Formats: sequence, C-alpha cells, structure tokens
Amino acid sequence: MSRRITTALLASLLFAPTTFSQEDPVVATVNGVEINKSELDKAFYQNTLYVSDKVVTKEKVLKDLMNKILGIQKAKKAGLDKDPVVKSKMEDVLYHAQISADLEGELKKIEVTDEEVKKYYSEHPEYRTAHILFRVKAAPQKNEVLAAQEQALKVYQLLKKSPDKFGEMASRYSQSATAPNGGDMGFQPAVRMAPEYFQAIKGKPNDFITPPVRTQFGYHIIKVLAKKDFDTINMGQYKKIVYDRKRDKVLEDYFAGLRKGADIKIQTKYLKPDQPK
Repeated sequence: MSRRITTALLASLLFAPTTFSQEDPVVATVNGVEINKSELDKAFYQNTLYVSDKVVTKEKVLKDLMNKILGIQKAKKAGLDKDPVVKSKMEDVLYHAQISADLEGELKKIEVTDEEVKKYYSEHPEYRTAHILFRVKAAPQKNEVLAAQEQALKVYQLLKKSPDKFGEMASRYSQSATAPNGGDMGFQPAVRMAPEYFQAIKGKPNDFITPPVRTQFGYHIIKVLAKKDFDTINMGQYKKIVYDRKRDKVLEDYFAGLRKGADIKIQTKYLKPDQPK
C-alpha cells in the first residue's frame, strides 16, 4: 500500500467524527441532551410504519422524543433507576439485548426443511384425545393426592368393564373444562401436552384407554380418539415447532458456554420436589 493511500485512510479515520457530526446535525437539546437528525429520522420512519390511524409529522415525533428524555430525567431524579422492580426490568432489557447481539446472526441462519418436519412428526404425531381429570393442586396434602389417585383408579376399573361409557364417565367425574364435551380435547400437537400425557398415548391405537397418568395437573385417564395423518397437518405450525427446537438448542449451547466460565454454586437440596404433607 502506498504512503499516499495510507495517509488518506488515516486522515479519513481521524476526521470521521467531525464529518459525522456535520452530517448529523443537532435538531434539539433537552437539558443538555442532544437529539440528532438521524435519531429523529429513524423515529419518524418507525412511526410511519406502526402508527396507521394518526397523521405522523416530524414535529410530533420530535415532541415525543423530547417527552421521553424529560421523563427519563425526572425518573432518575426520583431515584427510580435504583428501584428493584425497575432495575429488574432494565436487566431484562440488557439480557435480551446481549443475546440479540451475540446470536442474531446465528439465529437468522436457522432453516427448516420439509424432511426435518416429517422426521419430527414421525416421532411426535398429533393426536385427538379425551381425558378424565382428577385434579391435584400445586402443593397438595398427602391425603389429597391419595384421594385423587384412588378415585382415578376406581373410575378406570369401571371403564375397563364399559369402555364405551368414557364420554359419560368424563361428564360425570372429570374436573376439566372439557367434561361437558365428554372430555374431548380435540387435536393437539405434542408440544401442547404434558410430557407424561403424550408418552402415555404415543403409538397407541384409536380407542385405547390409559391407566391413570400423573402430570402436574393431577391424574388423567386418557382415551385416544384419532391420529392426524402427516399430509393433513398445518405445515407452517410444525415448521415453527421445529424452528423453536433448533433455536432452543442454539440458546442452550450459548448458555452452556457461559456457565463453563462462571463461578456457580448450587444448593441441590432445594431442587427436590416438595413432598405432600
């Protein structure tokens, strides 16, 4: 590289800030805080995209920017930036901003093919089910768990003798909102089911009735009503499901890397499930 070109490049770097400030003039100043033309133009453009029921003018957008600065200044004077709730929200913004900065490019590269959807669906088919739910609250007493389990087993024994009365039993015993419809849950992707619920019906034929299955909601007796053919699924919905799985893998790998370099101590005794009292 010639000395003349090197000198020219160095000069352009040295004088870039001055040139930038000349090309991006200050439109307004609010208690010493400057609003540049580029900031105004960006806010104006965003408003024209998202505000459809009002006339957007630069004067109105500038006023909004000034109001924002005044509001932030007043909040800082009041010490709101030190308020625990506000700090938590600010940390959430920083958290998502850092993830976006680190992973935006990688997430944009994620692609989902029809073959990937087909493979996923072969392992996670969509079922239509009905269920009879015996609820167990989040922090139950031991006798409440046993009572729900006992009632579920009792009804299951009745269904073994009269499986055609499932809808009637659901209407009578189920504590789910679906009880009036005979427990019919309709078709649901596997991701919308509790893992234990899906595993209990996976691979089972139509009209199969499961023994009581425990989930976080309580005990379910489940009947398989139908399985949806791959050709009839909502391809867009399942591409989104597969995309989300790939995205979650990227995020998990990212945070696994962060955890490797962090000093983390965990008290595992507090992670055990609460036992019924």
